[in-house]
Amino acid sequence: MPDATRQALWDAALKVGRAAGLDNAGTVEFLYDNDSGQFFFIEVNPRIQVEHTVTEQVTGYDLIKSQILIAEGRPLSDPEIGLGYQVAIKSHGFAVQCRVTTEDPSNKFIPDYGRLTHYRSASGLGIRLDAGSAFSGAVITPFYDSLLVKVTAHGLRFIDAIRRMERCLQEFRVRGVKTNIPFLINLVNHDDFRKGGVTTRFLDETPALFQLPVRQDRATKVLSYIADVIVNCHHESPVRAAFNSPQLRSMSREPAPLPPLPQASTNTAGLMAGSRDTFKELGPEKFGTWVREQKPLLLTDTTCRDAHQSLLATRMRTYDILQIAPVYARQHAQLFSMEMWGGATFDTSMRFLKEDPWQRLFEMRSRIPNILFQMLLRANSAVGYTNYPDNVVKLFIKEAFAGGNGVDVFRIFDALNWLPNLKLAIETPRRRRHRRAGDLLYRRYPRRSP
Repeated sequence: MPDATRQALWDAALKVGRAAGLDNAGTVEFLYDNDSGQFFFIEVNPRIQVEHTVTEQVTGYDLIKSQILIAEGRPLSDPEIGLGYQVAIKSHGFAVQCRVTTEDPSNKFIPDYGRLTHYRSASGLGIRLDAGSAFSGAVITPFYDSLLVKVTAHGLRFIDAIRRMERCLQEFRVRGVKTNIPFLINLVNHDDFRKGGVTTRFLDETPALFQLPVRQDRATKVLSYIADVIVNCHHESPVRAAFNSPQLRSMSREPAPLPPLPQASTNTAGLMAGSRDTFKELGPEKFGTWVREQKPLLLTDTTCRDAHQSLLATRMRTYDILQIAPVYARQHAQLFSMEMWGGATFDTSMRFLKEDPWQRLFEMRSRIPNILFQMLLRANSAVGYTNYPDNVVKLFIKEAFAGGNGVDVFRIFDALNWLPNLKLAIETPRRRRHRRAGDLLYRRYPRRSP
């Protein structure tokens, strides 16, 4: 744009602001006819707009801070603002902004929604990111703006800003929802755009912008392949065809040398007495006293819980766990408990392994009758998130303990974030007294944050 035209735009914007009595930040928009050199007024937005990062990058002024200080009554000449003289405002280099949204450019930019299974943004010299709720695990709803992050690239030359923008967009990794990143990459790489010769007809007249490459997601595919081979063997291996057959052990690769281990069996005769035997002998109240009186360290084994939740290849099937269960019962009866249950392990059993978690619990108990089973759960928290509704937690605890064939010890995870979380599992008369004591402690030492 010619300098004279740019100056005329500024003059018109100031004229509009003075006529309206605008005394804070505002944005005046015009359309510019590249053929005739004329410009036309569109509208005024008496506020900061989403493109303000471009102005901040090329001028160095903090517009957000400035508008707040002006609203406080400070003059433009205040050193904290530094806008006392229009001639002092200089533009340095070029800046371009791209708005990364969860929109599908191949389907008329219809917004997409869902959970971000993976989110990785880019950075580097001359790149500014203004992000909102974009992170791995974030849920994108259809009820709000689809903007994930604003990317602003700055450079001494227009082509420098464009190259930085293209490199930055290429480094983004967003999985779980569709985004407009492939379209933006096509746009900033187009010759006409780089020459600055585009008009409002550019999208309609350039169908090549919508020839979008299919994202390969190679990393996920490689990890999935590795996990499949490790767990199920290679697809050409004869072991894979007989994966669930009794002959699997003899057909697999040579196992690592191990000491003699008891065979998986439901025969529990002759087992050494363990913590659960003490629990059954004393009952819950006296057992709690016994635990507090112990001087040696009481150990809990978490192998079975951790193995449930590995994301790559060690999600343990019931078959695998039952093979090692007799080892615990016969050689590790001195353990205080085995942590092997909880919401996440329950979900993993059902959703990924397609197994009945209650049947697994019953079969493990039949092979390990002498060690306490421990369950991990996270009660609802007042610090900004919830995992399960209260009634689900209560019923889950009840069912996990029912009949004496299930879980014995319940550990509340993150309970000290907010002491009332403990109330979910404490409702007996004696424990109710303990709960009131906990409430007194809570009132005496309240949480510092709301």
